[in-house]
Amino acid sequence: MSLFGTMKTAVSGMNAQSNRLGTVGDNIANADTTAYKKASVQFSSLVLPSTAGAYTSGGVNSNVRYAVSEQGNLKFTSSASDLAINGGGFFVVNNSAGTPFLTRAGSFVVDDAGNLVNAAGYTLLGYSFGSGAPAAVVNGFDGLEPINLSANTLTARASQYGTFAANLDARKTAVAAANLPSANAATAQYSHKSSLVAYNAVGSEVLYDFYYTKVSDPVAGPPPVGAKWEITVYRKDQANPGTGFPYASAPTGNSVTLEFDPATGKVTGPTTSMTFTDNLGVPAQTMTIDFSDMTQLAYDFTSNKATVDGNKAAAVKSVAIDKDGTVYAVYDDGSRDPRYRIALATVQSPDNLILQNGNVYSQSGDSGVVRTGFPGEGNFGQTISGALEDSNVDMASELTEMIQAQRSYTANSKVFQTGADLMDVLINLKR
Repeated sequence: MSLFGTMKTAVSGMNAQSNRLGTVGDNIANADTTAYKKASVQFSSLVLPSTAGAYTSGGVNSNVRYAVSEQGNLKFTSSASDLAINGGGFFVVNNSAGTPFLTRAGSFVVDDAGNLVNAAGYTLLGYSFGSGAPAAVVNGFDGLEPINLSANTLTARASQYGTFAANLDARKTAVAAANLPSANAATAQYSHKSSLVAYNAVGSEVLYDFYYTKVSDPVAGPPPVGAKWEITVYRKDQANPGTGFPYASAPTGNSVTLEFDPATGKVTGPTTSMTFTDNLGVPAQTMTIDFSDMTQLAYDFTSNKATVDGNKAAAVKSVAIDKDGTVYAVYDDGSRDPRYRIALATVQSPDNLILQNGNVYSQSGDSGVVRTGFPGEGNFGQTISGALEDSNVDMASELTEMIQAQRSYTANSKVFQTGADLMDVLINLKR
């Protein structure tokens, strides 16, 4: 057995315990760091060939690992822009140079430019609703942009889509063609009426009058034919005071006819929606109203649902974030406008990601390729607004590790000291 080999083995043991103590120090220092993932040291033996008469000591190798896939506890905060992920996945952020990284640290605040930036200075990325409902690029970060919610701008958005669901009373009698609202005559007759408010391009409210008129009764057949109803729309500000008809202008767009199944009272066609262009607006405004949930039953006219998108001119007051990652701008009038959808990303082996400054991660050769999606889809967790993820450091475990590392380091130093003493004995034999 080589005394030098024994001393080198003891040195490798001391180095390994030094690394272990270093991870304990980092863990304790970052015990209160948002979403910090604890580090640990795994040991593996280094073995050298030995003969039957002589043992050759090897050593120990230390590998640092991070418990990235182990979630910390969630704690609630008073800030709606603080975000935590309940489940798998990472936020996608970038630095000032535009380099993307992954992180679980969601302590985001709106900076002076309107971007959501966390405590380490990384900007949250997402997909914009500017071109409609976003779709995730599964295998990369293309299409992601900084989530910007400037609170210093007034915003207005023209209405483009709405839904209306109501019951049309099947007991109503049909109206003759000459008296239909679409003729815009003073003698117009109709079965039901409702009004919807929409918004034009500059944020002004525009009221529309919807007339629902039964034009034919069901026919037994065969084949059976359901009752038909005509829907006509006018601008309310063009109505004749007191009576409505005749309006000062023609209907906004062409009237549509809904047909109802005589057995179920549900809409069957030939259409379930109407699209009209309001040429009185500047610029012209095109809207689509969905009537697919309308019914025709022997019951009074009852409105079940009426929604229209768009918003009037208002200033952004705050931010609201749903569990599916949709980021809304909340205006001072209480309305909400979807602006972005937060993207989450993950890899095959999160524990093999490379830790970078600021509690962010980058890909490594062992982590696998990045897969991107939305919160709540597949294996991705949900985003929790007004919450942060604690570090997964257990202080009691770390203090125990510290004691063990100290004892093991001391024991290895004793082996080194004993080897050095034996070396002195060997050298003194010559004297």
